[in-house]
Amino acid sequence: MLLPAFVLLTLAFCFRQDTSDNEGTLSQTIVEVLENYHYEPKLINDKFSKELFDLYLKRLDSDKRFFLKADIDSLKKYELALDDQAKEGRYQFFDVVNAMHLSRVARAEVYYKEFLAKPFDFKTNEYLDFDEEHPVYLNTDAELKEFWRKNLKRQVLERLSSKMDIQERAQTKKDTFVKIKPYDTLELEARKEVLKNHTDWFSRLKKFDKKDKLSMYINCMTEIFDPHTNYFPPADKENFDIRMSGKLEGIGAQLQEKDGFLKVASIVPGSPSYKQGQLKGGDIILKVAQGAAEPVDVTNMKIDDAIKLIRGKKGTEVRLTVRKPDETIVIIPIIRDVVVMEDTYAKSMIIEKDGQKYGYINLPSFYVDMNDNNGRSCANDVAEEIKKLKQDKIKGIILDLRNNGGGSLGDVVKMGGLFIDQGPMCLVKPRQSSPEVLKDNDGNVLWDGALTIMVNESSASASEILAAAMQDYKRATIIGTPTFGKGTVQTFFDLDQGMGRADADKLGSIKITIQKFYRINGATTQLVGVTPDVIIPDRYRYLKFGEKENEFALGADKIMKAPYSITSNWESKIKNSAVKSDKRIKENSLFQEIEVFAQKIEKLNSKTRFTLNLTEYREEIKQSEADNKKYEEMMKGIQTLKVSNTSKDDKEISNDEIKRKVKADWNKSFEKDIYIQEAVNVLKDLN
Repeated sequence: MLLPAFVLLTLAFCFRQDTSDNEGTLSQTIVEVLENYHYEPKLINDKFSKELFDLYLKRLDSDKRFFLKADIDSLKKYELALDDQAKEGRYQFFDVVNAMHLSRVARAEVYYKEFLAKPFDFKTNEYLDFDEEHPVYLNTDAELKEFWRKNLKRQVLERLSSKMDIQERAQTKKDTFVKIKPYDTLELEARKEVLKNHTDWFSRLKKFDKKDKLSMYINCMTEIFDPHTNYFPPADKENFDIRMSGKLEGIGAQLQEKDGFLKVASIVPGSPSYKQGQLKGGDIILKVAQGAAEPVDVTNMKIDDAIKLIRGKKGTEVRLTVRKPDETIVIIPIIRDVVVMEDTYAKSMIIEKDGQKYGYINLPSFYVDMNDNNGRSCANDVAEEIKKLKQDKIKGIILDLRNNGGGSLGDVVKMGGLFIDQGPMCLVKPRQSSPEVLKDNDGNVLWDGALTIMVNESSASASEILAAAMQDYKRATIIGTPTFGKGTVQTFFDLDQGMGRADADKLGSIKITIQKFYRINGATTQLVGVTPDVIIPDRYRYLKFGEKENEFALGADKIMKAPYSITSNWESKIKNSAVKSDKRIKENSLFQEIEVFAQKIEKLNSKTRFTLNLTEYREEIKQSEADNKKYEEMMKGIQTLKVSNTSKDDKEISNDEIKRKVKADWNKSFEKDIYIQEAVNVLKDLN
């Protein structure tokens, strides 16, 4: 049984959907694949069983608001049996704990309805003690009920205070559109809103059926091997492919679940829905029909199931029965087509400063069309953006990899080759084998000028490979915050074809870690990430985030470096640019204030005691609002960048009003980005 050749470096995770009715086969197949193909296989033994026991309970009840300690104690008899059950395709623990969970959810449903039926007293001095990172199971029904009371009281308190703020602002501004209401009315409205939220939440919990829970249970099994090994039921694999390619065959409407209804959140510009013209944001989809076939009612249907009915092959018709905001009911026929989600693709713009032009390229992910060898890929798209920028005589390029969670390994190597003549880009080590050097061999350089690469804590995997390679070659100044720290490679294994089950019920796929990758200097990015040449203060830099926070993450290590040489003349300029940038950042009052805010956010995030007194809470909120207002005022004072389209983009979209507006809005979103402004300063220093 051979693994597919396509490999991934990404932060994408799977969550749920359909599984085969043959549950026992699924469990046994997953175990076999994990044991035979995972990069660092674990023994399916009592230790594994205990980890699976703890992890599944955590997934079902992460805040420990449903189960009591006695419930967990009663389940302990299964604690060391789950390894055997997995190997034998049995689910005794799974069935017992799910039945118990449904019972405890029903108990909690009584709690919230009881407590939200009458007013809370917010004058008393009491507190909710809750450690989100380390919650504990409570001992008695009375303790659990009291926890629910305080938790609900806190939620009502937050909404009540917000409503009081609106009233106060309206009175100050003499706003005649806001009706001034007494305290009792505001408190009642706040309780009703919390009641509605919980009613919706419990409705979703009830829709989370056995198939959904089985997918979650199997994913707990895979996560124990490492956090990036995931089980994908058939529908989830399809969704993953769509995210990787940036396109789907459908109607181009962004949908959301609202009060049991399927609501249109927005329409993708240029999509079939946009061109047809009748479907609008705010519409409620009541029924879905395949052409002239009998329509299916989608009210109270899980959103994933409803979307499956709406999506379909290019050229086919779907008819939507829609309720408009004015309560009229219309039937809207739409011919499905390929919907391209442009926000997922690389885009560029020109930044002008001090009479010079600089290029900016934003790359949201390392995308590739997994089902079409001639489809779009990020390496080809970035190359095209560089060509556009070069036509406009730019003096340097910023490649923005912030929040880029990774993707295609092959495109990383190809993209790195755009900036160096040739050489290794990374080392990839398979299970129990020597490392393989992945090289760019074409000898061509598309851009040999000044280069900065922007990263942050959400830049992961493929982003880290590219940033690390350019750092090791002394080719670019890396600027931002330390990256995520994912140094592993995954591939998809089709459980049906791989296990000789092509004619059986579909089991789905497993995304499995098969390799670790390393920098060309032999160091790992696993856990440690990439440390930028220039570290810029960020509001969220102290929050716990990254691969190191994953309980089952693979460890960091080092191997022999690849044979490579530094042939560019950028090394001294990069060092100089980093020194100058560091000096600017330390002297920049705004960056220093951001550092102060980062420390405050860290403190707030570690808070474990929350007041339930209205007066005390509103004092805390006023202080936070004052801090936020100060921050917002500082942001307003940021100098606006002068940005524009490339000449080629201007020409291509000149006759398309929609594309012009979309691109103009995209350009504008970066005008006051202080981090990009510093990246431009770095480019100036590199020239």
